[in-house]
Amino acid sequence: MRFLWRWLKRGLLAVLLLVLVLLAPVLWIETACRGTTVADTYSPIITAPDWQRPESRTLLTYPEWHIVHAYEDYAAVIAKDDPQDFGFLASIRGFWSSLCDLSAASGNHGGFPVETKQMVYTIGVSFTAEMLAKAAYEETLGRLAVWLRGPDHAPLDTLSARQASDYATFLSQVPWYRWDFTSDAAALDAARTAAFRDRERAFALGLEYRVKAAYARVIAAAVEGVGHDELRLRSIVEGLSPETLAEVPGVTLIGARPEGVEIETDRYRAYTLILQNLASRGAEMVEIAGNDDVLMTVLSGNPDWPGALASMARQGHDDYRHLLLIAVSDLGPTLRTLTSGQARLEHVHDY
Repeated sequence: MRFLWRWLKRGLLAVLLLVLVLLAPVLWIETACRGTTVADTYSPIITAPDWQRPESRTLLTYPEWHIVHAYEDYAAVIAKDDPQDFGFLASIRGFWSSLCDLSAASGNHGGFPVETKQMVYTIGVSFTAEMLAKAAYEETLGRLAVWLRGPDHAPLDTLSARQASDYATFLSQVPWYRWDFTSDAAALDAARTAAFRDRERAFALGLEYRVKAAYARVIAAAVEGVGHDELRLRSIVEGLSPETLAEVPGVTLIGARPEGVEIETDRYRAYTLILQNLASRGAEMVEIAGNDDVLMTVLSGNPDWPGALASMARQGHDDYRHLLLIAVSDLGPTLRTLTSGQARLEHVHDY
């Protein structure tokens, strides 16, 4: 009994330490990264409650996209190298350090709403736990399996890299819990050979996918209970006639206003593509969802960008990501400049 009690106490202590490690970044954000809330004097054009969103949400959507980008980076790394070559800890550090910068900046844009905090902290802790678990495995047993395999990728190395890439692309428009993890696990089982690396990948990744599938069902049920986030948003555009705007794919005309034309579009990745299309036609953005500032991410070969809220290297690529908060009215000229310069647009963050 003493032996069992001793190991039970050790187990409980280990769990407690893990919880403290996972919650430590939250405590850091709450104590060291709080911006002073300043009243917003901007008078919005779009005032309907269903279409006006808090401006700070443009900043606080980035943490979700950081996770999307982490999967993109991971897919790029394992397409050429192996999972242990990915910087799991660097990806975790990038999530929390950028959130610190964004939390501080949010004070000038309405602050960090409690409901948004709950969501961002939840995904941050989940992401941290996942990356730590993957690092613990890939840096030990996974590394051993790679050593036994040799320098050439096994069939399931190639398949898992393709799955990771497809998953990252999926995340750019659709919530993660709608991905069919079970099919991925089945594909690994169907494609594995007798090689040790294939058997190890089928077991390790298959277990990961099945755990995620079960968790995804729980999250999907919870989302159904509280309702989905809005998938559409409205903007005010000038510089193009209603007839021209009606020709732009993905744009629905709402009506003319003194300040411009009100349009409705999809959100997420689709919205970024629509904005690029509008800018290329000479459109100028006046307002988005009742706001006059918007966050965007830009990629360049330079480690720094003047005025960026944060900059970080992308794993698996030879460039850097920069988080820029700009006026909505500057969005059109900025997008047109990026098409001809050395930097390129990655994403415009809606609300």
